[in-house]
Amino acid sequence: MGKAAAETPINRATLMSNWVLHDRLQGGMLSLPCQKGDLGDKGQMGTSGFAGPKGDRGFKGEKGDRGTMGPPGAQGPQGETGTCPAICESPPGQKGEQGQPGPPGARGLPGVKGSEGSKGGMGDKGDRGRPGSPGVNGEKGDRGDQGVCTCTDGADGIDGAKGERGSKGDKGDTGTQGIQGSTGPKGNTGNMGLMGVPGPCSPAIQSAFSASLEESFPKPDFPIAFTRIHTNQQMHFQSPGIYTAPVNGTYIFSFSLAVREKPIKVGLFLNFIPVVKVTEANTPSTTSQSVVLHLKMGDRIWMQVKDSLTNGMYQGVEYTSTFSGYLLYPDTCDLVSGRNLPVHGTPGTPEDSHYSWEMKLCGLSNGVSRYSISCSMACSQDVDHAEKIPK
Repeated sequence: MGKAAAETPINRATLMSNWVLHDRLQGGMLSLPCQKGDLGDKGQMGTSGFAGPKGDRGFKGEKGDRGTMGPPGAQGPQGETGTCPAICESPPGQKGEQGQPGPPGARGLPGVKGSEGSKGGMGDKGDRGRPGSPGVNGEKGDRGDQGVCTCTDGADGIDGAKGERGSKGDKGDTGTQGIQGSTGPKGNTGNMGLMGVPGPCSPAIQSAFSASLEESFPKPDFPIAFTRIHTNQQMHFQSPGIYTAPVNGTYIFSFSLAVREKPIKVGLFLNFIPVVKVTEANTPSTTSQSVVLHLKMGDRIWMQVKDSLTNGMYQGVEYTSTFSGYLLYPDTCDLVSGRNLPVHGTPGTPEDSHYSWEMKLCGLSNGVSRYSISCSMACSQDVDHAEKIPK
């Protein structure tokens, strides 16, 4: 293709040269070409012209398609047998390129709660809030001064409309106290009034006691021995911790107990019958109770715990367990003759075995039911309190 392009200007120059030569031979002007004749035979190839100048560098062609894979070459000769160096361990190869990151792992367990951070500094002052709602109307102002009339000969005007009633004025200040008047004459003696109702009696009988524990964890199924006596002038509170009512009347009993190391189940007993039962499971702690009872002369009151697992009553340097009671008022103001009071049994006798926490229902000969530890013991007791005991 390059060869044909090089031959074209040579042939064209040759033709023009022949054309000019023909015109000169004729001695005339260059005539217009005639009509195109028939295509002549291909002439012989002329001589090669001079080489033209080197053309500009053409554009780079597109990359050709990859050729087909050639046949495998012949197997090369076997290499020489290697020799083992002094150290047979091969040196480690070069570190390979880092691989692609693996897929994300499963979510881990939540971490331990961190310690509380320090208190942050005071924040910037906030924006100013919106204006508040309008306030209520203010109070009515004081009345103004009366205007000055400057007219001299004007006629009187008609009466104006009646104005609204003004508000009530403030209360005036209290005036100074007047001078005390003179004493008036003594009045006549009045008639004698009616006789009043009789006043309450002041009985001569009194009874009160207060004692505290000296030994912690009292034994069960027996009256608690409050051996440290604070007051017991009438000697109605006797060992091992039993109070005996001296007269028929209303009494008040109370206890305040310290609880430590073990829970406590304690009861206030009237003639072997539990009147109040208290349970306190928290230790150390305290428990207290007050009760008003109507007793008959000779009734006995004491306290006892349920068992050795719930006898956590404690006495120490800073712990005190107390039991107190007193006669509020008797049923009558008559004095009791003699000092011997009826007692249901004496501590230390075989009856001691009947001090029990658990009670059971027993029928008496008079048809009244009561709670007791055994029918034989309960039926042998005085039945004065049978009407108080639930059936």
